[in-house]
Amino acid sequence: MNILSRLFKIGQSEAHSAVNQLEDPIKMTEQALRDLRQDLDKSLHALAEVKAMVIRARNEAEAFRAKAMDYENKAVLLLQRAHKGDLATTEADRLASEALLKKTENEAQATRSAADQEKFAASAAQLDQSVQQLKQTISQWENELKTLKARVTVSTATKTINQQLAQIDSSGTVSLLERMKERVAAEEALAESYGQIAQESRSVDQEIDKALQQSSAGQASADLLALKEKLGLSSRPE
Repeated sequence: MNILSRLFKIGQSEAHSAVNQLEDPIKMTEQALRDLRQDLDKSLHALAEVKAMVIRARNEAEAFRAKAMDYENKAVLLLQRAHKGDLATTEADRLASEALLKKTENEAQATRSAADQEKFAASAAQLDQSVQQLKQTISQWENELKTLKARVTVSTATKTINQQLAQIDSSGTVSLLERMKERVAAEEALAESYGQIAQESRSVDQEIDKALQQSSAGQASADLLALKEKLGLSSRPE
């Protein structure tokens, strides 16, 4: 028996898992809320009808009590008229007896209506409690549905981002970036190498120009001395 029970629970859990995978929890919750709201509308309608029955029973009880009091007053008036001689005693007694019977009947009707009022009031109170509980359940489910929708939004966005990040690596974008980095580094090194070569070329040119300037300066000095000697202006040692 225990083995069969365990097998049944395992099968039940697997069935629930399959249902959870096939059906959308949000749609299921929304449908459940729609069903609860329909039940609430029916319960409110039933509650209104029961409260109307309470009101009718109360009004009927009051009316029957009023009639009973009226018949009692009529019996008193009949006896008073007989006592004054305005009405025959036999006739007054007969009519007064009929009035008292009517009074008793209306009092009985008032008692039954009062009992119905209490019964309907108890049913209305119980139904009202069920309505309040149903309202609380609907409110709780609505809040849970809002939370569930927010969680689904966050989880969907997170899943999308994670999928994109995973696809970036799988599509070779990371390796492409690495190759681009290597190419940029090679281009930078090549540029630096050309810069060094250009600097070296400029240094050789500067040395050549300097040497030429020095040769020109020496020749100018020699020409100046020759001109001074020709003019007899060359300086003599003292």
